Amino acid sequence: MRAALTDRRPLAVPAFRRWWAASLVTAVGGSFSVVAVPAQLYAKTGSSAALGGSAVLSFAGLVIGALTAGTLADRWDRRVVLLAAQSGLAMTYAALWAHATLDGPLPILLALVTCQGLTFGAISTIVGAVLPRLLPPDLLAAGNSLNSLVRYGGWILGPLLGGLLIPRAGLNTLYLCDAIALLAVLLAVHRLPAMPPIPPARPTRSALLLSGRSGRDDGRSGRGGDRPGLSTARGNGGLRDGLRHLRTSRLLMAVLAVDLAAMVLGMPVVLFPELARDTYGDAAGGGPVLGLFYAAYPAGVIAAGLLSGTFTRIRRSGRAMAAAALAWGATVVLLGLTTRLWLALPALVLGGAVNFVLSTHRNAITQAHTDDALRGRVQGLLTVVLTGGPQLANLLHGAAGAWIGPRPAIIAGGLLTLISVAVTVRAVPELIIAAEPAEPAEPAEPAEPAEPARPAGPARPADPA
Repeated sequence: MRAALTDRRPLAVPAFRRWWAASLVTAVGGSFSVVAVPAQLYAKTGSSAALGGSAVLSFAGLVIGALTAGTLADRWDRRVVLLAAQSGLAMTYAALWAHATLDGPLPILLALVTCQGLTFGAISTIVGAVLPRLLPPDLLAAGNSLNSLVRYGGWILGPLLGGLLIPRAGLNTLYLCDAIALLAVLLAVHRLPAMPPIPPARPTRSALLLSGRSGRDDGRSGRGGDRPGLSTARGNGGLRDGLRHLRTSRLLMAVLAVDLAAMVLGMPVVLFPELARDTYGDAAGGGPVLGLFYAAYPAGVIAAGLLSGTFTRIRRSGRAMAAAALAWGATVVLLGLTTRLWLALPALVLGGAVNFVLSTHRNAITQAHTDDALRGRVQGLLTVVLTGGPQLANLLHGAAGAWIGPRPAIIAGGLLTLISVAVTVRAVPELIIAAEPAEPAEPAEPAEPAEPARPAGPARPADPA
């Protein structure tokens, strides 16, 4: 029973434990801007169109930040790049505090929103590239699960507390809290070990077969030194090497196809207001049913994170990911078929849980099966794709809902998810056998002298969990 609870084995690694403990502070204290920025924009403009425009600017900044940081993370010490990105976000929050205090002009606020997106994109990318340097391959799923649990918890509690504090403390105080909370992460990142670029590793033959490559170096693609699905590009080609790696790895393309099927075809969040009104009699402007819809999915995510021991020890991450995607498609179909709230809400809770499993193993596969020399650029590209996916889902489901109605659109999305995942698994059987590499992705980081390595297992009671 205890093994089914949150998998805390990564907390036995001192560097990861300090970093994760610091993220507990910023998960809530660093998430107030999620509600503060839209509130300030609407108060200043009185226009929802301004909020939409700011979202476009933020996403543009995220794309630039993710792609740039990914390239830098493969060429410089990742600890230094992450420290610079976190410092940039802290300075952005400090500038937002000053802007709100002085009631600055709208163009400066929009520029700061763009900077916020830029630093978010950079941090998301570098974190994905740093984690495999802190943990061995068999702990990547558990480490990703712990990080996601904190992040999702912050996304729930941060805006909730922020909304309560705005009328009492003011917007400027929320920004100041965000900036101060980031100091904990800056200290934790400063204490991480150095992570300079390391040479690409040579592959094993079984690893090349798993990736769907021959292992012959054609002198152009940089495939000759692939690790399990890994490219041997030396970093001179910039983003082109990352794109080439994704394009030529059957395994990673299958992972991306499964994830996008679940995220784009099977994510009907934009239809929740219409579904709540037309099927369950909610008020036109939103009511309790709509609130339950929006709360059910995160509840499933948190529940899965608290029970991560049930799935983070699965070695065949590809099989776990495909099964979770199929389960998600089935829950979406059930959501569209039922007209009973007592069935719809559990379907969304279960959907949140299986999507957490899916994302945990997707991250583990992409991190373990990408050479460290390319990991930053690949993570940057994935950050852009996976961030843009929900926006595309909103567009497609909104159009389908207007054409055939919310319930048929939801059912169609779930069925398309099931079909797409099944076709991908059939076409790329490597996905089902994908597991952590038998050998580490790079030379293991030495244990810190101050604290000898402990056997893998639940962390001590004194550990922050």
